[in-house]
Amino acid sequence: MSDMGTYIKRPNRALQFYALIFLIVLYVPVLFIPMFSFNDSIYVRFPLEGFTLQWYVELWAREPVWAALFNSVKVGAVVSIISTGRGGVAARAITRDRVPGRAAIVTFIMMPLVIPGIIFGVALLVLMSQLGVPLSLYTVGLGHLIVCMPFAVATLLPRFEGFDASLEEASADLGENGWWTFWRVTFPVVFPGVVASLLLTFTISFDEFIMAFFLTGTDPTLPMYIWGQLRFPQEFPSVLALSSLILFVSFILVFIAQYIGRMGLDDEKNLA
Repeated sequence: MSDMGTYIKRPNRALQFYALIFLIVLYVPVLFIPMFSFNDSIYVRFPLEGFTLQWYVELWAREPVWAALFNSVKVGAVVSIISTGRGGVAARAITRDRVPGRAAIVTFIMMPLVIPGIIFGVALLVLMSQLGVPLSLYTVGLGHLIVCMPFAVATLLPRFEGFDASLEEASADLGENGWWTFWRVTFPVVFPGVVASLLLTFTISFDEFIMAFFLTGTDPTLPMYIWGQLRFPQEFPSVLALSSLILFVSFILVFIAQYIGRMGLDDEKNLA
């Protein structure tokens, strides 16, 4: 038995090598963006000509950048709140209620994760055109909701699955109605999942480009502003600087979301 236990604990070298290659292929190209954002030249090439913060300083004086940033923040905030609210309702219904066709419903909710975003973008553009709805930040937000809903549900499902339903039953036995039971019993338990969902869906909406490409009107979001600036070679260093800032902030938000989302889950598993 001891030999078998030692064999099981032995690390899988092939899997570790695959994970290392995967990380290199995935992240090394991304690291070139902040590297060249500090280059004292408008040309992306080696060797680097010098170190400068000029491109970052220029961003602060650009009103279009701030306008696009506020547009992305507004859309991301609204989308995160709505998608988290709807995701919480869906997650609770899936885990608590005897919903017929539960597996099919979960599959339907998760479909935007596997269907190319360009298909949803074209479909929504055709629908808005047929309905006579002008393209604006509202249509962008609608598209981002489709993208963010699966992430909200996937983040909140573990919270509701690990929640002890007897706590709600005890609250009902003590005379609380469903509304106050949710706010005083259910919500405090799933609160870390709610915060994680808000942060994650905000980040996804903030960075989303495909839906915005098809559904943006006259008010561009930050990814659309970056796309527009790529037509001008002299603007490329500033685009790299802005992209580096977005990468940094997105990484921090996603890391915090994952950390908060897992708070208490290990304890619940141990108790189970």
